[in-house]
Amino acid sequence: MSLKPLADRVVVKPLITDEQKVGSIIIPDTAKEKPMQGEVIAVGPGKISENGNKMAMEVKVGDKVLYGKYSGTEVTVADEEYLIMRESDIFAII
Repeated sequence: MSLKPLADRVVVKPLITDEQKVGSIIIPDTAKEKPMQGEVIAVGPGKISENGNKMAMEVKVGDKVLYGKYSGTEVTVADEEYLIMRESDIFAII
């Protein structure tokens, strides 16, 4: 992957849940819920504090995380969809 996040940014690949149908009703893509879980693909070096020290990141590559429904910025690289967000937008590691 060619994405290398800066500072306290994290690249997350959203986990897509299996599509379920109820009866013969088909739900269009625009009505589906956005995923709130993902896998960390890349992690930045960390934020620089006010006194000049680098703060270590709490998440690492491979972690499964929970994040806000509308967190981050969606980007597409090599036909793959990713989210770039700040580490503070991540609620928990699963």
